[in-house]
Parts: sequence; structure tokens; C-alpha cells
Amino acid sequence: MVTEEIRRQVVIIGSGPAGLTAAIYSARANLNPLLIDAPADTEKQTTPGGQLMITTDVENYPGFSEGIQGPELMVEFRKQAERFGTEFLEEWINRVDLQSRPFTLYTDNKIIKADTLIIASGASAKWLGVPGEAKTPEGFGGNGVSACATCDGPLPAFRNKHLVVVGGGDTAMEEATFLTRYAKRVFVVHRRDKLRASKIMQDKAFANDKIEFIWNTGLMAILGTQEQGVTGVHLQNLQTGEDVIFDCDGVFIAIGHKPNTDLFKGQIDMDAVGYLVTNGHSTATNIPGVFACGDVQDSVYRQAITAAGTGCMSAIDAERFLDHLPVEMPSGEEVTIEGEHITVDRKLIIEPTGEVISNEPVLE
Repeated sequence: MVTEEIRRQVVIIGSGPAGLTAAIYSARANLNPLLIDAPADTEKQTTPGGQLMITTDVENYPGFSEGIQGPELMVEFRKQAERFGTEFLEEWINRVDLQSRPFTLYTDNKIIKADTLIIASGASAKWLGVPGEAKTPEGFGGNGVSACATCDGPLPAFRNKHLVVVGGGDTAMEEATFLTRYAKRVFVVHRRDKLRASKIMQDKAFANDKIEFIWNTGLMAILGTQEQGVTGVHLQNLQTGEDVIFDCDGVFIAIGHKPNTDLFKGQIDMDAVGYLVTNGHSTATNIPGVFACGDVQDSVYRQAITAAGTGCMSAIDAERFLDHLPVEMPSGEEVTIEGEHITVDRKLIIEPTGEVISNEPVLE
């Protein structure tokens, strides 16, 4: 198979609000960005356009007084990025080499060289790892078990049924509230006696008479048959140890998200969970020329608007980084933005004042 090599000043990984905003800004700066995104894959939970592609009503994104559908918003993001000349590539990145510039990204049939890299690969839903949770035929994933209410809640299999939502944060409250549009009743199973969700999300869930809470309880297993799908769950009271089989017709796991950073392990600094660590008020990582934005580096806010904001920051950071790189002249010399001349043999730097200094490392 012939391997194609591509070279770009700016390469962006991810096409959610962060990645597409980075594309818009870098394209307007005439940096001709290449945006790479994973193909749609149900099992791997990848959706071009990010998590907003599986979000219905977006009511808190500025500029839309009546709200907007998540997929519709992302279509507009992409059209704007395309208008300024962003190039799109939908492929799996198998590995990256960030040891030297240009950085190298490898797909099945392409080698991509990047002068700067913006990582906006987002986050994916976390799973409990309990029996019955796996994809069919090993479990009931896709047959009564889901991690996305907006994707699967409207399906006939869940309409007018008793559904269980596992979790106690904003994700769980949003999923439970959404499911009440279709379900007969929604039961939220939470390991503690109070929620971690924001007050506004808690208030909305508590006020919904179709939602019932099961406190201090863990989900131990999901039960059912391949013919019927989910028929119930094995619950355990974490204070008394009492086990109970609870009848239900579907289970939605809503315990948060994991940053999509496995590709960069061992090369970029991360926190204990796997979020990329950025430097102060910038989006710079520990590797000069590599920037991170959106949910891949934000474990606190995780909003579309904050993701877009950091996408803007990363594009500006990348542009400034490129501006300060030496430019090679026809003579072989390099000239920096400050007007310094680096000789062809790279041994001397000639300052704008005419002063000549050594460019060789000092041996101690």
C-alpha cells in the first residue's frame, strides 16, 4: 500500500466545538489547517462533531435566544470552518511521535507532518464494568443498555418503559430528565445519599414527578436475555449490604466521561485521570508546539462555550508559536521575528545590532 505524506503548519485532532473553533481561527489566519477526526463508530463511541451531535436542546450557547439543536449547531461550526479553507480528514490515528518537530501522526495509509498540533479529541462516556453491561452478545449493550439517552431514549424499546439511570452528576440528571419525555418512569440509582450535580440540574430532576431516586445503592449487574433484552438489575444497598433484583426495561450509564488521551500517554503530561495538563492561562502543553483545548484538558467546566473559547486560544497560541520560529532564507540562513540572523552552519547568531554571539551549547 502506498503511504501518502502530508505536511501542514497546523493540524487539529477533533471536530467538536473546541476543534472547529481552532480551525476557524487558524484558517482565518491563513494557516491552512488540517482537521482530523475519527470516523463514526458506535462501539468506540466516536461521532464526528463531538458530544453535541448527540445532544438535543442547547439552550445556553450565546446567540440563540430560543435555543438550538446540538447537531444543527455543529453543522454551522463546520460550515464556518470550511468557508475559511479548513481541510478535513476522517481517519483513525494509530500513533503519534511528538519527540521532535515537525510532529508525526500515522494513520493506516498516511503520514502527517505537523509544525504545530492542536489536540481537541474530547472525552468519552465511562462504564461501570459490571456483568451485562458489555456490547451484545456478551452483554446487553445495544439491547437495553446505553450511555446516551439522547441517542437511544426515543427508540421504541424504551418508550413507556421503566428505565434506570446510574449516576449522580450533571450527566445523570440530564439523561434522566431527557428520558422522562419517553419513559413511563425513570429511577436514578446513586451510590451516595446526595447528588453531585449542579443545583439547577438537581432542582429540575427533583421537580420531575416521573423521576424517583434510589440512594446509597450500587448497580452490581444487569440482567436479561438476548431475546427480551434487559429485564432487571441487581442492586445492592451499600449501607446494609442488602441485595435486590429490581425490574426494569433499560439501563442508562451516566457516570461521567474519560478524556480521549490514550494516544498521547508517555509523551504529554497528564493528570491522574488522563486530562492533558496545560500551562497557566495558555493552552500550551509540556511539548513546545503542542496545544490542547476543550474537554480533553478541562475536567471542571466541560461546556460547549468553554470548549470553543479554549479552541480560539489554542489557535492563537499556535499562530504565535509559528510566528516566532526562524524563517529559512534562500541563502540557507534563518531569520527570527526579532530580526536575528542564524548562520548557515547554525553556529552563530547575528543580532539586529550587528553583535555576533555563539549558538553552540555551553559545555560545563
